Amino acid sequence: QVQLVESGGGLVQAGGSLRLSCTASGHCLNNHIMGWFRQAPGKEREFVATISRIGTSTDYDDSVQGRFIISRDNAKNTVYLQMNSLKPEDTAVYYCAAKGGWISIAADEYIYWGQGTQVTVSS
Repeated sequence: QVQLVESGGGLVQAGGSLRLSCTASGHCLNNHIMGWFRQAPGKEREFVATISRIGTSTDYDDSVQGRFIISRDNAKNTVYLQMNSLKPEDTAVYYCAAKGGWISIAADEYIYWGQGTQVTVSS
């Protein structure tokens, strides 16, 4: 069983930056593909970014490509999401998730989920 805890969310003005962290316990993070997803009020949960076990491969949704960076530090059992040039439409609850196999943008392939952290971007 993998427990995931997100942190780093908050309120930021448009154009600002935040760094989210996701720390795992109960299992070594380097055995898992990690992903970030988000869900805005009244919308479906959507893919944001994913990273391979040792960080050599990443994938991003087009809406965040060039602004967000996913990274991981397996020694710290932590995955990060650096969010730059934030826009009001980035406002959502952000979740980290873990899976086996290969990197994927499909939320239903992820087995373990954190509780989420709120990110609010004001205009």
